[in-house]
Amino acid sequence: MKIYHNLSDYKFNNKSILTLGTFDGVHLGHLRLLKKIVGDSKKEELESIVLTFFPHPRMVLQKDTDIKLLNSIDEKAQLLEVIGIDHLIIHPFNQEFSRLSAEDFVREILVEKLNIKKIVIGYDHRFGRNRTATIEDLIEFGKNYGFEVEQISAEEINDVAISSTKIRNSLKKGDVKQANKFLGYNYMISGNVISGKKIGRTIGFPTANIKINEDYKLVPKDGVYIVSSVINNTTVYGMMNIGKNPTFSENENSLEVYFFNLNKDLYGLNLTISFIERIRDEIKFKSIEELKNQIETDKKFSLSFLKIKNE
Repeated sequence: MKIYHNLSDYKFNNKSILTLGTFDGVHLGHLRLLKKIVGDSKKEELESIVLTFFPHPRMVLQKDTDIKLLNSIDEKAQLLEVIGIDHLIIHPFNQEFSRLSAEDFVREILVEKLNIKKIVIGYDHRFGRNRTATIEDLIEFGKNYGFEVEQISAEEINDVAISSTKIRNSLKKGDVKQANKFLGYNYMISGNVISGKKIGRTIGFPTANIKINEDYKLVPKDGVYIVSSVINNTTVYGMMNIGKNPTFSENENSLEVYFFNLNKDLYGLNLTISFIERIRDEIKFKSIEELKNQIETDKKFSLSFLKIKNE
């Protein structure tokens, strides 16, 4: 898959089939549409294109929004590549772009720049300045400019009943099991391993402190989770604590992961952590010994859970 960070970087003249949207999460609700353009592109010998935008339009148009996203740009690209998309265009979204009229957008970008033969879109998609243009307008533009419009019906979309908002709400509640069910994969965060307080190693549970690279990335609710990561091409499992380490009177939020049966210097590595199950809330313990006992209990539960899950 080829990735472009601006529409002007796309140079192909081949006819294309396209879909557009934010596709945050690249979840099961998106798959029918995405697989449709991949399948049709092969049948009709077209280039398959996903046109998406960054920052998220709500970040630009709603200055007071506190929206957090399910995917970083890199994560979204990885997920789309697995599906089989040929081209991913991540166009900068700004106020000027938002003021482009629907017809100018269709003519200048979809037709003249991307040379579309077909566009596949959700039944409720709106576009253009102030999002005033509807699917019916797009069909009329298609007749005028010579491209086909195929819409995914309300029945098809509602049959899946999944949205990025539902997934965000699940993660905010700590319900990673439900979020993973909606996504079709385990929710993940990525970041660099940085130096921490090194408290974990003093109590027999050395942790890797993760610094997320994107401040817009949604972090699940504080608590303790069963997680996994791939390190040196090997899947390793562990527990992640998200929160403030109240037993040690820490005030800053931190993400710390303890990997089972891993004795390796991880400093400087960029790790992707996948969430499997939430164990419990973060707790302030009366003593370090009480904390150690609880971590040992959590570890036994996690290993038992993973064994059952993998059987």
